[in-house]
Amino acid sequence: MSRIKFEEYGTAFFEVNKAFKLLSKNEESFPDFMPNKKDLGILHAIAGTIPDNYKWAVEWISSLEGTLVGGQAELEAVLAYAKNHPFIFKKETQVLYAYLLLHLGQQPDRAWQIIQQSDLDPSYSPMDCFVLANIAQQTGRNDAAIKILLQQPTSSLFHRFDYLNFMLGVSKLRRLDKDADLYFKKFLNQFKGQNFIKEAHQRLAWHYLIHQNEPGYWAEMTLCKTEGHTLVGSDQSALQEAERGKLPNVHLLKARNLFDGGYYQRAAQVLNQLSPAQFIDLHDQIEFTYRKGRILHALQSYDEALRLYQQTIDTGRDQPWYYACRAALESGHIYELRHQPEPAQT
Repeated sequence: MSRIKFEEYGTAFFEVNKAFKLLSKNEESFPDFMPNKKDLGILHAIAGTIPDNYKWAVEWISSLEGTLVGGQAELEAVLAYAKNHPFIFKKETQVLYAYLLLHLGQQPDRAWQIIQQSDLDPSYSPMDCFVLANIAQQTGRNDAAIKILLQQPTSSLFHRFDYLNFMLGVSKLRRLDKDADLYFKKFLNQFKGQNFIKEAHQRLAWHYLIHQNEPGYWAEMTLCKTEGHTLVGSDQSALQEAERGKLPNVHLLKARNLFDGGYYQRAAQVLNQLSPAQFIDLHDQIEFTYRKGRILHALQSYDEALRLYQQTIDTGRDQPWYYACRAALESGHIYELRHQPEPAQT
């Protein structure tokens, strides 16, 4: 997972394949060893999500195999065992199962339910706090994420986990809270690593712009160019915005952050006051139709969302921005939900 985070995909693949072979061999020798089943379950589930037209290549160069249903069942068996037996990896298995449901099973509500019912305690462990808040953020439960992050342990008995302050800043920004800047500043002042520095300056700039401090926006975007590194995608995106030197439309910025926080009605209210004709810049016109489509999609107004997605595709297909591509993907999700495979594939 760490290899993938830093885009070392080839190394990640071969290491996963090696792990799969070792775990499979261990399963043959010790079929009742539960920690083995925990890891095999995840790998079987991952293998099961590989598209059919790529499976031949994976099978040709590796030994990976399995199904999502089978992997999920293996983790469920481990959790059932952990209910009645002392099991040192119980919390880890709960976390793995929740992330499996979230990312592979496309079941965000079930993932949240599982992690809420787990043994994780945000006030006991910084890592517990991270996992709970991360899943809350990813499932649109921004208020819950803020509540969790405010419980993070601050005692000197714990190693400081600076990224939690970054996460709290993100959630506060998504709610448009006036004190979001405090947590980004705390992260930037304390964190000694090299990742997420540019993104923190970018988000701090957004906070200033949303709260009518344009000079603050430019100051942070200037720092974004010189501070931190670009090993992770979010830092790369932040640098690209800084180098463009274009002030974002504040209404679109508000809608984007509110949407990311799961505040769909508030985001809709921001954009309902506007129309594409009000935007002179083509980028902003396309972003407007895209973001309004995403909001209506989340509010289950599927026909109107599809119309706006198509408008985004038609206007933005030849442009360098991601909006048209993502609009096509989200249209496919709606058609898939409606059991219409042909338009979903196109």
